[in-house]
Amino acid sequence: MMICQMMFGMSFYGVMVILTRFFLEDLNYSEADTMMVVGAFSAIGPLFAIAGGFITDKFLGAYRSLTLAFICFAAGYGLLVLGASIINVPLSLAGIALASYARGLMFPSYSPLFKRTFATEEAFESGYAVNYSINNIGAFISQYLFPLVVLVIGFSGSYLLCAAMALLAFVLMLITRKPLLEVSSEIDRQPVSIRNWVLFVISSAAMIGLVFFMFSNMDIGKNIVYAIGLGAIGYFISIMVKSEKRESMRMGTILIMVLLTIAFFVYYGQMMTSMTLVTINTMRGDLFGIIPIAPEASMAMNPMWCMVAGPLLALAFSALEKRNIHFTIATKVGFAFIFTAISFGILTLAVMTVGRDVIIRPEVFLVIHFFLAFAEVIVGSMVVAFILSVAPKHIEAFSVSLFSVAIALSGVVGAVFSTSIAVEKGQAITQEVVRSLYGDYFGILTIMAVVMVGVAFAASKLIKKMLANDEDPTQGLSEEKMAKAEG
Repeated sequence: MMICQMMFGMSFYGVMVILTRFFLEDLNYSEADTMMVVGAFSAIGPLFAIAGGFITDKFLGAYRSLTLAFICFAAGYGLLVLGASIINVPLSLAGIALASYARGLMFPSYSPLFKRTFATEEAFESGYAVNYSINNIGAFISQYLFPLVVLVIGFSGSYLLCAAMALLAFVLMLITRKPLLEVSSEIDRQPVSIRNWVLFVISSAAMIGLVFFMFSNMDIGKNIVYAIGLGAIGYFISIMVKSEKRESMRMGTILIMVLLTIAFFVYYGQMMTSMTLVTINTMRGDLFGIIPIAPEASMAMNPMWCMVAGPLLALAFSALEKRNIHFTIATKVGFAFIFTAISFGILTLAVMTVGRDVIIRPEVFLVIHFFLAFAEVIVGSMVVAFILSVAPKHIEAFSVSLFSVAIALSGVVGAVFSTSIAVEKGQAITQEVVRSLYGDYFGILTIMAVVMVGVAFAASKLIKKMLANDEDPTQGLSEEKMAKAEG
């Protein structure tokens, strides 16, 4: 499963890293439209994890859903191959629509199935952190190499390579079918009725069509994202209100973490939109003078640092716990916003002090991604593990999908924000443009990140109180201890 995760990381982020130039140069999109499409591509997939969670829980089971997801990835990248070969916008949009749907099907099915391959909760938490690093290894390799690979084999060849990796993941799922089904849920071991297959096909076709429409009409599409995302959160709240006190309190902590996650991923989403645009327009030179790096490949610095951040954070929190120092997940998210504020503060300083040559060295972005990566590892790996530890079992997949809903909402909101720094095609990128336009934008984001530090720490105190009222032997414990007690 970890190899499948790596194949996903290499193929998906390989597509992601070259998508900006593909839309700007080959499909002739404007900067603003490109940022909306790329931002939506990073966001709409997680949004459809809501449907993916429902399909996993009610129709197909985790194993079937995950296997079909890799087929859809391969088919979507195949459409991108055709779109790039004949420079066809509808085919290209259909390709990213299908890949977005596949991502929505993958996320809520992968985590529960992966969890069941471990004997204990503690083993899963350790394994999930390693799995997160595996994904980052794949993302790092693809984000660094694909901007160089595309120079050799072109966009169509690069998309074909991504399709091959998705097919490899599909084959691996077939090879490991028997051992995975042995640990999977009951629904995976039962045959799927004709009715459920028909409902799955019809609903999937409708959702893929909806995603295509959203990519083709982003002004309407972003409102659809808001409606679906807020509707999912509203549905979760309605379940929470009807639940017994103990379950309601636990679901309330999930809701708080989802809101904090939305705020964080508005910042993380800038990496694919506004920060990529800044690097394309300003980043020049080799890293340390010896390592060649394309401007859009600066995103590769993020997963590279994530591979470092994961073990370091695990060791740091483990050492503190041995000294009986425990932090709630919300407190850790507060630390993530501290790292975020530092990251965007450095970026603001860099654009505000840029010289007349309008060049920012790659080393600056290396430092920026260092702090942002530490923040991402905290939020990306720990929040999901927390949700899985407190979510009611009957809505486990749907609860996990709320994390994807948070990513979706924040991705579109972040993309909308980032369009404020877009310039018209042909406009020169001058020192004044960089300092005023980019500087003001990232300066505001830095200030808001500082505000979110306080919000996260306040949320931490609230979560402690909610868990202290939990009528359970684990009452009063931190989230880490509670998860261990449940394991």
